[in-house]
Amino acid sequence: MKKCSIGELRPGIKIAEAVFTSKGQMIMEAGTILTSELISRLTFYGISMVSIETPGGAAEVPQPEREKQPEAASNVPSRSRAVNPSYAQKVKSQPEFMAYQIEYQKEVNSIRIIFDTIINHPEVSINIRQILDDCSKLASLNNTTVDFFDRLHNMRLDEDSVYSHCLNVALIARQMGKWLRFTHEELDVLTLCGLFHDIGKIQIPEEILNKPGKYTEEEFALIRQHPLAGYNFLKNLPADERIKKAALLHHERSDGSGYPQKLKAGQIDDFAEIIAIADVYDAMTAARSYRSPLCPFQAIDMFERDGLQLYSPKYILTFLNRIANTYQNNRVLLNNGQSANVVMINSKSLTRPMIQLDNGSVVDMLNLPEWEIIKII
Repeated sequence: MKKCSIGELRPGIKIAEAVFTSKGQMIMEAGTILTSELISRLTFYGISMVSIETPGGAAEVPQPEREKQPEAASNVPSRSRAVNPSYAQKVKSQPEFMAYQIEYQKEVNSIRIIFDTIINHPEVSINIRQILDDCSKLASLNNTTVDFFDRLHNMRLDEDSVYSHCLNVALIARQMGKWLRFTHEELDVLTLCGLFHDIGKIQIPEEILNKPGKYTEEEFALIRQHPLAGYNFLKNLPADERIKKAALLHHERSDGSGYPQKLKAGQIDDFAEIIAIADVYDAMTAARSYRSPLCPFQAIDMFERDGLQLYSPKYILTFLNRIANTYQNNRVLLNNGQSANVVMINSKSLTRPMIQLDNGSVVDMLNLPEWEIIKII
């Protein structure tokens, strides 16, 4: 048995000791074999180290069936998903996507320049209005919520880039603000909260921020300082206080398990709570060195099981219901190798919708607990 950082974990590794949250809730039993989803669950709860079984490591532990790329089931009709372009390919081939990609990259570069100016040249004034207008213009290029999330999930230009992550969080938060019927002024402030929420990570050396192996205690301590560092970078800017609070408080959680101040429900700024949800969703659906990106339904499942104790109900419930309904009528891949179309989202369990299989039959996933959606195709 040995201690292992989250960055070292891989699907197939076996957990040696039960894992508990800071509040004493057990979230993983001893003997659990890790999957990509379970590794993300540890990240979701802010777990930094776990005990794993040795000898052998990941290479000698059999990988769970659900983590393998499923083979086509023998009873799937001849209408194979292989004869059709994947959903991602269809999205990326659209002229509108290509135009969006150009504007997206311009905005990422603008964020990079503004962060550098704030940190290294604080005496120079910055044009916050310009970056906000550019971000709002980018958001307006999406005709529907479906368009937005389709493009977002396929717009991974800089893996683990702080700048692209900040842009994604800003766009997700702005969409949440629209669902919540925020005023135009509130939408602008919320967008800026997202754009600047992770500026504190710029102080962390890239070799630490993107380190695939084990963190030292000093490195962990440095990473957990980024909310306070971000607040310090922003505190003297002539900007709305909610933007500064979002940088400081976006890792706080309603049950008091967050950082840096271990605040609880009612003590966390509303805009920071929204940014926290957008931040975690984007992180889970992006690729990491230790796992592939989660399917949106897998991310929704984590929020559905654990979100109410970590986030404000009025924000997490709005987000979950809206994001799940975005994927109605999408084509999905199941963990048994079959593909299907999402017919209707089930309000009792958002990740277990009614689906239509390729043979035309309609099934309710509520009655099939062993079935899971693992990919949008």
